[in-house]
Amino acid sequence: MRHFITRSIVLLAATFLARPAAAQIRVNPTGVNVSSQTATSVFLTFGPLNGYVPAESLWCGDVRSAAPAFGVECEPATIYGSLPTRYDRSSLQSDSFTDIMSLPASVARRAYQAAAAGRSAEFFYVRHFVKAGAPDQFVAVTCRLTGGGARVPLSLVDVQLAFNVETPVLQVAAGETVPPFSADIVYTGTGRLQGRWEVVLPGQELPTAEDLLPEPSLAADQRGTQRRYLEIDRFNVFLEPTGRYTLAGPDRTKLPTGVDGQYLILLRIETSDDKEADSDLSAVGAGPGVIHAGGVSGVPMPTLRYVVGTGGSELSPVGGASMTNLQPADEASVRVADPIDLVWAPVPQTSYYRVEIESGGKVVHEAFVAPGAPTYRLPPFLFDRVVNNELRWRVVVVDAKGRDGVKSDWRRLKVTSQHDPDPLVEERR
Repeated sequence: MRHFITRSIVLLAATFLARPAAAQIRVNPTGVNVSSQTATSVFLTFGPLNGYVPAESLWCGDVRSAAPAFGVECEPATIYGSLPTRYDRSSLQSDSFTDIMSLPASVARRAYQAAAAGRSAEFFYVRHFVKAGAPDQFVAVTCRLTGGGARVPLSLVDVQLAFNVETPVLQVAAGETVPPFSADIVYTGTGRLQGRWEVVLPGQELPTAEDLLPEPSLAADQRGTQRRYLEIDRFNVFLEPTGRYTLAGPDRTKLPTGVDGQYLILLRIETSDDKEADSDLSAVGAGPGVIHAGGVSGVPMPTLRYVVGTGGSELSPVGGASMTNLQPADEASVRVADPIDLVWAPVPQTSYYRVEIESGGKVVHEAFVAPGAPTYRLPPFLFDRVVNNELRWRVVVVDAKGRDGVKSDWRRLKVTSQHDPDPLVEERR
């Protein structure tokens, strides 16, 4: 209790005694509930800036007076981490600053461990502002640990798009229907998830990372400016405070497959009215009214690709492709003492190759080779298993589900020991 009272006094003193309140940068909301076990994203608005620009931001367990600067800064011994650059979706307006506080799960766990050890369940997000010739300012947001359900802003922590077949790029023939797909969503809070499915057609300009951000992750003046594509369907579902939801894809017959080329399926998240995610612009002098941010996220939404045209796919290698062994030649003689490389012609759109080696009518060795390296060096221990100094080998193309595809013809090798004379030298003699 004493620790809580002391920290409250520091916050009050920094807020009301450091300088006139009208000149100090403010933030809204001033306090938020966050998940103790997962990441959480929160929409924050800072203002008025009066010529200040944002600098670094930190999470910490305790704060102290920032004098001679204004506000409160992090106690160095209690810093949990800083906002990762890849999650920095902040936006500077004329006299205000929009910040998406993307709290990493690692910081939440550190705060939870500190609370479990007896410290307060509250910690702080402190944003630093600087201005040439003026004292620095530090503005703190109180973060309260919760279970991540109700009373936490509706934020998208992780989204994974996938077809119901195991392939990163699906290929279909013109006019065919693509298989079903869905979005597995991990989130915090509760509320309505609303948005639309769009498709980028062949030849269209691809979306940027900013285009793929959820609309609630954008500042008020940037909403409605993202590039739009062919709308396929819409969704509006209620997310219960369970943290996970599988969003079914649109009607598959609506997805275009009439023109050869690459298509991108986009998951576009629109802003929903979520009280816990609201930011009051008038409270910080950034404009009238409240801006909604239900469905906010610090990362762009993923895309899903499919290709229309003839041929195979990542799931099913090209049926008409051929597999040709290049070397060693059939019935070639090789010496154990020499490096022996098996080399074959690559087959496009292959998951991996399986090299099979037999001797005496039995499989004596198998190896798996990545598609980018169509060669394999025989290991020395293999020759201890060779029967009658003969072996045969072939290469099998394997698809993403582990199914055998194209197979090469068997080729035989005659193996001589390192003490045997080179057959080419003996022939010359």
